Amino acid sequence: MAHSMHRARTVVDATQVERLESLAGAIIERLPDVGYPLVNKLTSAMLLSPMRLPSNIVTIGSDIVYHEDHATRNVRVTLSWPEEADISRGKVSVLTPVGTALLGLSAGDHVKWTNRAGDERSLTVLDVARSAVGTPAASSPERSADM
Repeated sequence: MAHSMHRARTVVDATQVERLESLAGAIIERLPDVGYPLVNKLTSAMLLSPMRLPSNIVTIGSDIVYHEDHATRNVRVTLSWPEEADISRGKVSVLTPVGTALLGLSAGDHVKWTNRAGDERSLTVLDVARSAVGTPAASSPERSADM
């Protein structure tokens, strides 16, 4: 579960919401620790069209640098759709606890979240940049990160 500490409301790309809701619904029984936080985030999110979405908001396809407070290190990842995720290449699925926690944040935001082992973690987003918008890649298997 993620708790944003610096933003009143998460901002999400309106064109991605339907697919995100579908993914959350599909995973909620198997991985409730990921499904429920994603549903909760989407339910309270401010939805903006891609043209109105600030470029510093984390969305699918964003390149993110964040500081992991528990490990005192900086991490660089790209937030990805599940079928594009590959942790060895720094592509983190939105269906991981850290992926869900990052969605909708911007530089300077601090968030607490719980990893799959049940440990509470916190991170601070340092930088967000838009790369190519993530699109489904049917041939790529899902790889998840339990960060």
